Amino acid sequence: MTNLRIGHGYDVHRLVPDRKLILGGVEIPWEKGLLGHSDADVLLHAIMDALAGAARLGDIGKLFPDTDPAYKGISSLKLLKEVGRLLGEKSFAVVNIDVTLLAQAPKVTPYKTQMEEKIAAALGLEPERINVKATTEEGLGFTGKGSGMAAHAVALVERIYI
Repeated sequence: MTNLRIGHGYDVHRLVPDRKLILGGVEIPWEKGLLGHSDADVLLHAIMDALAGAARLGDIGKLFPDTDPAYKGISSLKLLKEVGRLLGEKSFAVVNIDVTLLAQAPKVTPYKTQMEEKIAAALGLEPERINVKATTEEGLGFTGKGSGMAAHAVALVERIYI
C-alpha cells in the first residue's frame, strides 16, 4: 500500500453584485462577489475537494451540504480547518497544495502571499507548502466574460503511520 495519495478539486461560482469577494480566505475589494451558500470562496472549495478526494472523504457537498443552515454564510476557512481535522483522523498529512484561480478580473497577485498564509494556517502547515496561481482565459467562456470564477486544485497527502 502506498503512503502518498493525490486529489484533484474543481469549483465554480457565479459573480453577483452586493456580495463580498473572498478568495483564499482573503477579502478582496471589488465590485462583485461570488454567489454561494457559504462565503463561496472558490479557491478554498477546490482545495477542500482535492484534500477530500485524496483521503477518500467524498467531497464538500457531502461534508458540508448546502441544504444545512449551519453552513449558511460560513467562512470557508472554518470548513478547511475541519477538513484538515478529518484528514488527521484518517492519519493523513498534507504534503503540498497547488491551486489555480480562473478569473478575468480582479488581479489577485497582490493577495497571493496572504492567501497562502491563511490556507497554511487553517491546515497547520508552513506557507511554503501552498502555491496559489491565477490566470485569465483571454476573454473566453464564463470566467473570461466575467460572469463567474473557477478554481482547480491538486493536493498531495501522505498517510502517517504511528
